[in-house]
Amino acid sequence: MSSIKVKTLTRQIVTLADELGFKAVPEYRTPDGTRIDVAILDGERRLLAIELEASFKWFPQRVLYDVVKAHRAGFPELWVVTPFRASPGWVLKYAEELGISVRIMGEEKVLSELRTSLPSGT
Repeated sequence: MSSIKVKTLTRQIVTLADELGFKAVPEYRTPDGTRIDVAILDGERRLLAIELEASFKWFPQRVLYDVVKAHRAGFPELWVVTPFRASPGWVLKYAEELGISVRIMGEEKVLSELRTSLPSGT
């Protein structure tokens, strides 16, 4: 299992978001001082938080932290990109209770999912 190419993937996400008429902000600084790996914005409206998790260590706890950061920053959706197929257990249910949609996916799916999930031409 290979690790995520974080810098390359971040550049690709930023480029694709721009092509679709959105703004992607790497290392997005949240109001409470934390950072989200990539934030997708439609003007000032927060659409999607993307976290790139390359480490398996403490995976459920990392996803929980990602959920809390995205929720506190006002994102309705979070994608966790990871090469691992592990489940974060109860964390997904907790995210649902907070009203945040969470998807966990491999690096190979992110760009195609962005193309189909974000409406172009806004």
